[in-house]
Amino acid sequence: MSTSDPTSTPGFDRARTGLWTSLQKHLAPLYAAEAAFLKASAFASDFPFSINGVPAGALAEYWRSRHALRDLYTDETSQLDTLTKAIRTKAYAEAEKKQLYLLLLGYFDIAASIFGLLETHIPRPLPPDEEWAETDARFDRIRKFARLNVKGIAGLLTLPG
Repeated sequence: MSTSDPTSTPGFDRARTGLWTSLQKHLAPLYAAEAAFLKASAFASDFPFSINGVPAGALAEYWRSRHALRDLYTDETSQLDTLTKAIRTKAYAEAEKKQLYLLLLGYFDIAASIFGLLETHIPRPLPPDEEWAETDARFDRIRKFARLNVKGIAGLLTLPG
């Protein structure tokens, strides 16, 4: 794991550092969107909440913030899909790929907790949102794929003796 590891695939250390830097940059807008969404939904003490009695301005800010968070979810999911495909197709050793997937999984866990607000901090009834449902399914599929690769797919295919 050291940068002077002679068994490292050429370019792996640069890829790991680049991925780490990229994920850190993605956290700032993620945390900002979370803070804005929590602030916009602060009028409700229980979730799901009733829109009756919510001032129009507060409700408009809630929907604006919700759409911004949902759009970020869609964008981040697309980028995570691209990163996952890039890791899968690179000629890194399996242990190196696992390190990259572990970095992604840490980000997935943080992102999932923030994007989960889209599911919990809702009005009733919530209008259908097919784009969100598709993004949510895609995000879950990509995260499961990364987890399987960390666990080692080959190890999962062997039966206990």
